[in-house]
Amino acid sequence: MPDYLITPDILLYVFDMMGIIACAIAGTLLAQHKGFDIAGCILVSMANAIGGGTLRDMALDRHPLFWMTDLSYVLVITLTSLILQIFFHLYHKIDTAVKVFDAIGLAAFSVIGFKVALAQGALPVIAVMMGVWTAIIGGMMRDIICNEIPMVLQKEIYITASMAGSLVYLCLDHLGMDTGMNDFIMLGVIFAVRMLAIRYDWHLPSIRLVK
Repeated sequence: MPDYLITPDILLYVFDMMGIIACAIAGTLLAQHKGFDIAGCILVSMANAIGGGTLRDMALDRHPLFWMTDLSYVLVITLTSLILQIFFHLYHKIDTAVKVFDAIGLAAFSVIGFKVALAQGALPVIAVMMGVWTAIIGGMMRDIICNEIPMVLQKEIYITASMAGSLVYLCLDHLGMDTGMNDFIMLGVIFAVRMLAIRYDWHLPSIRLVK
């Protein structure tokens, strides 16, 4: 595809759909593993895929909500969930699969939330926060619905990965690098940090006062 056809809007939409599909998969995997019915799995995948973006848009006073003007989101989530439910038996390592697709969603949604906030004129620190919100809120909703302690609250390298990617983007932007390339680098940094944390069992320390 010629470079002039790859506009920033198209690139963001591609990242958004990557996150939507990944989070729909992660949500359906966990819900199916918990014994939810067809509608329950779709509900969990919806919460996982669009929950963070919904809260982001509300915080930024960005209306109408993104998924209310583009039915592709609802259709993609529903179809992804249904297809995965049919072939659920192929996924033997549920925990690993959820974390991998969760990492993809984390990276994609961090980029989306960050870029949307910047486009709305938000300060860089707010843009970083919106990237984190977009990436983690849906997963927290998914885990709570499935009666699980949210992964993001269990000393996981999760918020840290999202913030690291955003900071790398800001540094590269300050150095004058191409915006489109920065998007991909940010995506790669977040995914790499999260996967390395899973592979080597990295965790954030907890602060405990010794009596």
